[in-house]
Amino acid sequence: MKIIFDWRISRVVDDQGHIVDEILWDGTMSPSGIAKRLLKLQQGRLLPEVITLSERFPEAKIDSMGALSEPNWPKAPDSEEIFHRATLELAKMGVADSSKDMDRRLDMLVSATLEVRSFWTTSESRCIEWAGLFITEADLDSQRDAIPRSIATSENIVDASENLQVSPPMHMPSDSEWASMVSHAVSVTSSSEILEQLESSIREIASIHVPSLSALLGPLSAAKLVSLAGGRERLARMPSGSLQVLGAHAAMSAHRRGAPPPKHGAVLFSMPQVSRSPRWVRGKIARYLAGKASIAVRVDHFEGETWGKDTIDEINSEIEAIKAKFPKPPKRN
Repeated sequence: MKIIFDWRISRVVDDQGHIVDEILWDGTMSPSGIAKRLLKLQQGRLLPEVITLSERFPEAKIDSMGALSEPNWPKAPDSEEIFHRATLELAKMGVADSSKDMDRRLDMLVSATLEVRSFWTTSESRCIEWAGLFITEADLDSQRDAIPRSIATSENIVDASENLQVSPPMHMPSDSEWASMVSHAVSVTSSSEILEQLESSIREIASIHVPSLSALLGPLSAAKLVSLAGGRERLARMPSGSLQVLGAHAAMSAHRRGAPPPKHGAVLFSMPQVSRSPRWVRGKIARYLAGKASIAVRVDHFEGETWGKDTIDEINSEIEAIKAKFPKPPKRN
C-alpha cells in the first residue's frame, strides 16, 4: 500500500490500485489557503491529511512524488481558476521570503558597491584632472578629496581656488564649461556618499551574518568572500585552499596556461596582514589566514561561539611570528 496525495485529496491505495481510504481537504477554498498548502508541499512537508492516513495505515509508504505518480488522478475543473490565483499568491510569498536570504542581500550590496566604485573611481580622476587644467597650483594628491567638493559647491572657478587656498587661475572656463564641471563634480560627491551608505549597510549585515569572519577580516572583506563563494554555506564547506584564491580569476586562468599558481586572491591580498608584509612571506600568511577564515565562517554558519578580540589578537600575533621567522628572502639556487 501507498499514500498518494495532492493539495486537495490524500488517498491510501493498495497494490491493485484500489482506494482503501481517502481524506478530502475541508478548509476554506481561498487563494491564500491553497497557497499555504502548496508551500508546505514545496518545502517537502506533510499535509495533515497525509499524517492522519499514515497513522491509520503505518504499513503504507508515502509516495514522495504525490499525485504526479498517478496518471489517473482526478482533476478538479471547478477549482482551476482559484488554483491559478493560488500559484500567483505562492510566487508572491516566495519573493517576500527571499528577502530573508542574507546571502542574496549581501551579494546585492557587494555588487552595487563594485558598480558604484567603478564609476566613482573613473569620474573622480576625471574631475581632478579637469580642475587641474585651471587651478594649476592645487596639489592634486593631498587635496584630492577636497577638489570635487570645492568645484561642486563654488559659484565660479575663482571661488573654488579660494576654497582650496591657492591662487586664482590665469584662464577661465566658459559659463557652459563651468556648469559642466560643476555637474560632473556633483555626481562625484554624490557617488561618494552612495558608496559610504552601501559600505555602511554591508558592515551592518556582514557583522550579523558572519560575525566571526567579519571580526577576523573586517566586514567588507568578509562580505566579498561570501559573495564570491555564492553564499555563506558554500563558503563554510569550501576547502581553505579554495578560499585562499577567491578573487584571483585572472591568475587562475594564467595558471591553467602554465603560469605558477596564485598565492592569494584579491580579497586576502587587500588585507594589510598580507599586502603590507614582505613578498616572500605573503603566501605563508595568506595560507594561514585562509585557514583561520575557513574556521571562522564555519563557526558562523554552524552557530558556534562568535570569535572575540582575544581570538583575533592571538591570530594576529601568530602572523607577526611568521614574519619574524622569515626576516629575509630565501636564497635562490
